[in-house]
Amino acid sequence: MKTNTITNVILTGGIGSRLWPLSRKSLPKQYLDLFDGESLFEKTVTRNQSFATKTIVVGNIENHKMTDTIMAKFNTTFTHIVEAVPRNTAAAIAFAAFASKPEDILLISPSDHIIEDGVYYNTALEKAIELANQDYLVTFGIKPTKPETGYGYIEFENENVIAFHEKPNFKTATTYLKKGNYFWNSGLFCFKSGKFLEELEKQEPEVYKASKKVWESNKNGFLDYDLSMEIPSISIDYAVMERSKDIKVVPAHFAWSDLGSFESVYDYLVQRSYPMDANKNIVIGTLMHTTFIGVKNCILVYTADALMVLQKENSQEVKQVYQQLESIASPLL
Repeated sequence: MKTNTITNVILTGGIGSRLWPLSRKSLPKQYLDLFDGESLFEKTVTRNQSFATKTIVVGNIENHKMTDTIMAKFNTTFTHIVEAVPRNTAAAIAFAAFASKPEDILLISPSDHIIEDGVYYNTALEKAIELANQDYLVTFGIKPTKPETGYGYIEFENENVIAFHEKPNFKTATTYLKKGNYFWNSGLFCFKSGKFLEELEKQEPEVYKASKKVWESNKNGFLDYDLSMEIPSISIDYAVMERSKDIKVVPAHFAWSDLGSFESVYDYLVQRSYPMDANKNIVIGTLMHTTFIGVKNCILVYTADALMVLQKENSQEVKQVYQQLESIASPLL
């Protein structure tokens, strides 16, 4: 294996709207100490320490102080890129690439995922780094365990990507599960910095040029608002991964969840013997005695200023509640 610098690029700009009211703009889910007394952000840094020789955190003006507080625990230097306004993942990753040397291997890690089975994770990283050194853009595919409608899918054959598919309806997701050659799209990536920028410039030249202009005007990692607004907002999937000819997928045999809904949080907690009643109802956020009558698989979420009760299977609808509150500029966000 070549001795390129391996940089863990941690993306921490998300809000986690489907975990409202726990996750807020003032305290997004990646900073919540819900998971074994640690935040998902902290777990992400720890998980990649044995591989990464450098760390770049791409966040935003609203959360950068929370990042600094957590990074101080590690007593290590890191590059902090602070976006003035979110412009989606293609631009966020471009900033990290511009801050790196062309041959540096970038391991792109969302800050709000839970990943376990460290041996399998390390094996997948080693394979991804090997492919990245061959100038491939690498994504990690998760073997589906159920017909999930909240994830995008990767259709594959061996290490080759046949196609990317948008979040499906339940019937289509069930078909994907039966066929067996579809992975969940994990949002984890690995590639050379220079290769990514080359592909971005080819596929989305406006994103490339505008992001480069913003990066070149940065002040100690802080990015300019007005220039940032000129960057088209597009994800890395749309901008590059779905259009490049040089894509490989590494099957991930480690336990993974993006904890993107209360259903996935429920599953995670229940697997760790979290208390539930006889009808599999749980309470999050309070020790207050709570009784459920006549309902099953429900989650009660309690915070100081909001209370939500939902059927586990309807977890994706929480985002609609968030959007309704956003439309009226509610202080509950």
